[in-house]
Order: sequence, then C-alpha cells, then structure tokens
Amino acid sequence: MNNIKKIITFIFLINLFFINYSYSTGTTLDFEKWLVSYKKFVLSEGISQKTIDIAFKDIKFLEQVIKYDRKQPEFYEDTITYVSKRATKSRAIKAKKLLKTNKDLLNEIEKKYNVEKEILLALWGIETNFGKHVGKMPIISSLATLSFDKRRSEFFSSQLIILLKLIDKEIIDHETLYGSWAGAYGNFQFMPSTIKDYAIDYDDNNKIDLKSFDDSFASAANYINKLGWLTNEPCYLKVNLKDNIPKILLNTSAKKIKNKKKIKYLKKFIYNSENLSLNDNLIAGIITPDKDIVADSKLLEPAYLVFSNYELILKWNRSLRFALAVCDLKNKFYNEL
Repeated sequence: MNNIKKIITFIFLINLFFINYSYSTGTTLDFEKWLVSYKKFVLSEGISQKTIDIAFKDIKFLEQVIKYDRKQPEFYEDTITYVSKRATKSRAIKAKKLLKTNKDLLNEIEKKYNVEKEILLALWGIETNFGKHVGKMPIISSLATLSFDKRRSEFFSSQLIILLKLIDKEIIDHETLYGSWAGAYGNFQFMPSTIKDYAIDYDDNNKIDLKSFDDSFASAANYINKLGWLTNEPCYLKVNLKDNIPKILLNTSAKKIKNKKKIKYLKKFIYNSENLSLNDNLIAGIITPDKDIVADSKLLEPAYLVFSNYELILKWNRSLRFALAVCDLKNKFYNEL
C-alpha cells in the first residue's frame, strides 16, 4: 500500500513539474491551471477537503513574491553594509528595554532551554525588528506562488504541504497566516517545517501562536537548543589575513563551512595573531563572504574566523551575512544589557 502511495505521489510531482515547466512567466491563468492539479496532489497527501477549501478560498498568484525572490539583500549587499544596517546600537538599546519588560519570562526560558536570552533577542531583532515587521503577505498564496515558480518549486511545495497539515490538525489558525513573502511566520520567521519540528505551545492554550511572546520565544529557544547551541562560546571574530593563506581555507558559501582547522594552525595566516585571546585548540573556519557576491571585492577582505555557534545560525538561515548580523547584534547587547 505504501509503495502504491509513493508511486501516486511521484506521478503527481512529475505532472506538476511539467505543468509548471510549460509556463513561462507565471500568469494568473497559468497559475489557476496549475492549482487545479495541485489541489489533487494535496488531497492525495491526506489533507482534508475541508482544509483545502478553507486554505485555498482566496488564494492567488503574487507577482511581487517572485520579484522579492529574485532580489534578496543577501545576494547583492556587501557584508559591512548588510551587517551595519541591521546590528545597530539603537536595536541594542531597544533590546534592553524589552528585556526589562519581559525579564521573568526570558530568564525562565533561558534556564529551561539553556540558551542565552541575548541570542534570542538578537535573532528577534534581526528577523523582525522585535516583532515590528512580521510580514503582511498571505502566506498560503506566497507558498503557492513559489511552488508554482520554477526556481525552488520542490522546496516551497513541501513547505505548503506541511503548513496545510498543521492547519488540518488545528495546530495553526489559518486566519493568522500573514508573514514574509517566502512563507515565514511570526516573531522569529519560522518556515512551516520549523514550526512542525520545533514550535511549542508554551502557554498551553492548545494553539501555537508564533506572534505571541510566550510561544515564539520558547519555540526559538527550543529550536536553537536542538541545533546544539553552546552557551558562552564565541560566534565569530573579524581578522586580517596574510596573502600566503591557502585559498582552499576560504569559504564563500553558506551551505557548509569547509576545511576547518585549529586556531594554532590558522594563526600563521593572520596578522597580529598573538593578540587573539582564543584557545589554540579551538576549531574554526574562515569565511570571506563578499568574494562571490560583490563585484570587484577584495579576495581577503573582509574575513572572519567562525566557530560552531556561527554554523548553527547558518542552519537557522543559510546566509553568511545574516549569521554575522545576528552574532554582531548579540555582542552589542553585552554593552547594553
């Protein structure tokens, strides 16, 4: 029986791919034709007709979503600009006020999940400017648009299916589903798969509301704890590299930090390495994030030593610049909190 279901699912995916591939620019008419087949696929995944009717009632193709997808700031802003615009002193000051207001709950969550409140505040600040910009896009339409689009159709389709199952099980209220153009939701911009695996109903009201403080912070703490966060460990360190560094040590991709070495080995390629207050046996990688993004960027500038906690933030968001911004804002908090 399972094999038959797998075959049916495979056939549906193949059909959806060719329907998708045959449409050039994603017009509304093409999208509506695709949606007819997609609803059949959704039904075959065990989602009730009632949920399909409710979720797809006002669904539409969002051309603006495609435009956003093609012009993300991680793809064109240099590192210094990206980080300086997001890890600001004003955000650190604002975090201090928010900590004072929510001190008891944050201390409780910090203790329970063994994750510093500073990293939670930093993620909140970078993701949504402390809940100010959680997004206003209809998430189901956004995910459907990106499922219909060719660039990452399989990924976004899987996210939409997960979200529909959460609605079907009444874990998520479909009427609250407004968020980012990419389908991320709540204070910490969780994708549906992250909601399924890590979100927590911390206030025990039988609903997961990631726009509420309790649920969102507990869920974020649970997520980063499960990723393996190490408390009071470094995240990154900006360095000046010597010209003789083997180019194989330089990472420009967020997919995986490769060729990591002990600090005592890397020191020979770093100016003023005697001033590094790091354990020589600490394992680190080196990133030069501008090289493959910014035209005419220097090969060795800017450069950063990155550690295990930095790599964990990459699992949260596969962007070298995003992870640097989060770590930088976290560091700024220590001067304010």
